[in-house]
Amino acid sequence: MKTQPVQNDGKLRRLALEAQGLLKQAPFGRGTNATARAIEQLGYVQIDTISVIARAHHHVLHCRVPNYDPRHVDRLQQQRRIFEYWYHAAAYLPMRDYRFSLPHMQAMARGETRWIRSRDAGLMADVLRHVRDEGPTRARDFETPAGGDASGWWNWKPAKQALEQLFMQGDLMVVGREGFQKVYDLRERVLPDHVDVTLPDVHEMAEHLLQNSLRSHGFVTAKSVTYLRQGKSLRDALKQQLLQLLADRKLVSFGIGQGETAYAEPDLLERRAPAAPRRVRILSPFDNAIIQRDRNQSVFNYDYQIECYVPEAKRRFGYFCLPVLYGDRFVGRMDCKAHRRDGVFEVKALHIEDPELQAEGQEAEEFLSALHIALETLAQFNECVRIKVSSVTPRRWRRAAARSDSFVNPA
Repeated sequence: MKTQPVQNDGKLRRLALEAQGLLKQAPFGRGTNATARAIEQLGYVQIDTISVIARAHHHVLHCRVPNYDPRHVDRLQQQRRIFEYWYHAAAYLPMRDYRFSLPHMQAMARGETRWIRSRDAGLMADVLRHVRDEGPTRARDFETPAGGDASGWWNWKPAKQALEQLFMQGDLMVVGREGFQKVYDLRERVLPDHVDVTLPDVHEMAEHLLQNSLRSHGFVTAKSVTYLRQGKSLRDALKQQLLQLLADRKLVSFGIGQGETAYAEPDLLERRAPAAPRRVRILSPFDNAIIQRDRNQSVFNYDYQIECYVPEAKRRFGYFCLPVLYGDRFVGRMDCKAHRRDGVFEVKALHIEDPELQAEGQEAEEFLSALHIALETLAQFNECVRIKVSSVTPRRWRRAAARSDSFVNPA
């Protein structure tokens, strides 16, 4: 079937951002239920351990739920509306999608996919028995008591590994976190009775990933649907799905940047492009909208890579650079750090890359005003009362950007 070329004049960008919940001020509403709707729309929200600023999952949800509070996620987990597991990384997922984690769990249980280097079956049985008898358990509950025998099965490191293996193979679920430490319990005590636990076959898995991607991104490529997932059988099943849906006219195909073929439901391209308010959003490096580098380049002509995993000497923009979205364009990035003890949100380096903004004029002024609002909002979310801008590129923007170098309005 012939693929139609599509000129990306901004419409595709706005459709993609609309699906991600990044155009309207409060696309999902407010409060705990809005947080649940955001996670359901996105399909997953990645959990990350880096705490240079607010952790990734909180940052992603803060960008979509205006009054987001980290306690929303805790509450949803307690209500069994979301669960923690693996998507292409550690993530919060809608409980409705639990069955699609089963293939990964079973591969873990069979040893086809390794989580820890070696498994101690006896230790795992003891840890599982402990959780069954004692209830919700943390890794530190196995710390060796003062003066105790550190050679026992309760030794923290091997017990933590056993807990994680039991979690990854589905015997345990995470019921919450204390600080950032997981609290585990038996699956049968956590999983709601109504949840489908039928093992999906590869065709159901391909359909699930495709529908998730279409809902959360608007349009997809075959590569984006199976992002960071292994297995020829899954890719073959997806290809069959796409061909059948094209033949049934339930999908259309079209060309996007980088010579890629994209797929969407037929009415998507017939719709009027949604408006893109001239608002700045400062995203997490792990935001669902930015995590796929190839898609960023094809759709937004924006090359983004988080550099905390890049050797320091090879970094161009900084350890924890955040993408800067203005309207429907990614216009730059900023390396940030929240000094919570001092109440200072530091912009270590702000890079303004968009040619239209580098020229002096009304749009540049509007962008700066929107940037100040976004910085103030992000600083408040990070429990900081002052913003410090240390470096700006181009340098001539330093004075203008310094307007953000001030105390945050507490209102």
